[in-house]
Amino acid sequence: MKRILGIGNALVDIMTPISDDHLLDRFSLPKGSMQLVDQRRSDLIKSEIQKYGRTFASGGSAANTIHGLAMLGVKSAFIGSIGKDDTGDFFERDMKDAGVSTILFRRELPTGTAIALVSNDSERTFATHLGAALEMNAEDLNPDMFIGYDILYLEGYLIYNMPLIETACRFAKEKKMKVALDLASYNVVETNLRGFKNITENYVDLIFANEEEAKAFTGLPPEKALEQLALTSEIAVVKTGAEGSLLKRNHEVIKIGSLSVNCMDTTGAGDLYASGFLYGYANNLNLEKCGLLGALLAGKVIGEVGARIAREKWPEIIRNTSITIEG
Repeated sequence: MKRILGIGNALVDIMTPISDDHLLDRFSLPKGSMQLVDQRRSDLIKSEIQKYGRTFASGGSAANTIHGLAMLGVKSAFIGSIGKDDTGDFFERDMKDAGVSTILFRRELPTGTAIALVSNDSERTFATHLGAALEMNAEDLNPDMFIGYDILYLEGYLIYNMPLIETACRFAKEKKMKVALDLASYNVVETNLRGFKNITENYVDLIFANEEEAKAFTGLPPEKALEQLALTSEIAVVKTGAEGSLLKRNHEVIKIGSLSVNCMDTTGAGDLYASGFLYGYANNLNLEKCGLLGALLAGKVIGEVGARIAREKWPEIIRNTSITIEG
């Protein structure tokens, strides 16, 4: 089985169901987006949501994916930057408990947080304060960190630090690794399109996008965006929400349906889709089975609040994964 190394923003998610969307308007948060906020604004939002029920979990897009892969038994590692605080301790402990090997740089800034405001229709809007995650830089990386891994998985939020993401990709290619990239968020793509074009054209072998991100990247609807994304990648994946996903490798195009589930919260759906897909890819499965495994994990995580699947549900997921592989 291939081994996977992830690099991303080490954050702690604060999941907060909200009764209506007035809070989004108050803090100028476009519904469904990920907005970077400074510490003052983050503190204001945290103060406001104290009256709501909240849950905490280690998070960050790539960290969620790597956590899911480790729970499936893939040898996985994560590189990130956290604060010298209890929140950072929480993040590290949660990742290690899943079996993830961690390379975490401790900074003076507080550990980053992602406030996820979950609307009644299950759409989630993020107000993210990167904190210590923002201090991870290209100089933190060295080629030895990449030894022993076959796939590098990157979250698109790293595009704000081009030297970091380019250095990671260069080291990966020197070690003959495949590079997988998730495009992160449509507004991130819109404001960093040139950087994304550079990375995808020069380094990326597997690209993941939802339909909004794919449209921001190509200006095209899902089917045509898939064709465009596949021009520079070995595999392109466009996730189309309740309709499933579209996959392309060379001349092979496959449509995968989604599971019929009671959607509680879409947070983590794309991250866990990547976990399932990469698990299939790491086991050299065909494109269809990779997509089915992605749909399986995405369907499981949207059935509960938060970007993580409860630990007690993993034995059943692993059984279902084995059925998918053998079927």
